[in-house]
Amino acid sequence: MPPERVKQEDRYQFRPVTEKDLPMIAGWLAEPHVAEWWGDPEKEIADIREHIDSISVEPLIIELDGRPIGYLQSYDPHLEDGHPYRDQPFGTLGIDLSIGRPELVGCGHGSAIVRQFVQELFEEGAPRVIIDPHPANGRAIRAYEKAGFRAIDRRQSEYGDALLMAVGADLDDAEEGQ
Repeated sequence: MPPERVKQEDRYQFRPVTEKDLPMIAGWLAEPHVAEWWGDPEKEIADIREHIDSISVEPLIIELDGRPIGYLQSYDPHLEDGHPYRDQPFGTLGIDLSIGRPELVGCGHGSAIVRQFVQELFEEGAPRVIIDPHPANGRAIRAYEKAGFRAIDRRQSEYGDALLMAVGADLDDAEEGQ
């Protein structure tokens, strides 16, 4: 069963990334708590710039009380040839995120953001949502578990070592049948 709706309705807002956001995102990518888990900032910014007009990836700014606090993207692995998660059920969406502002890390925002955004994806019809933290990123894994995700696989891909985690009604049905 999908995670419960965030109790504080619409606590976070998600808006599309624009060109004007790229310097702010570049600053976040340089923060040690983000740089540890993301790739080369110049390449990441180039990728995000490309995603602004993409049909397979939706880049978003996370806002709290109208202030930008992080970056989030959702993607459809079935719209990219050779994507390592194309084996997931049709309709599955993947997400990636980082809280850019260091003073907001470790305060419960990660799991709350993910919970709220995933609920929105379920309401739009996604049957499953996946996320793929590095297996050594314990803070992210705990946040995603609090948001209802569970580990389903460990993979190596062009993106590196990943713990594939998922949440969705199909996973709960499979657990009930065991």
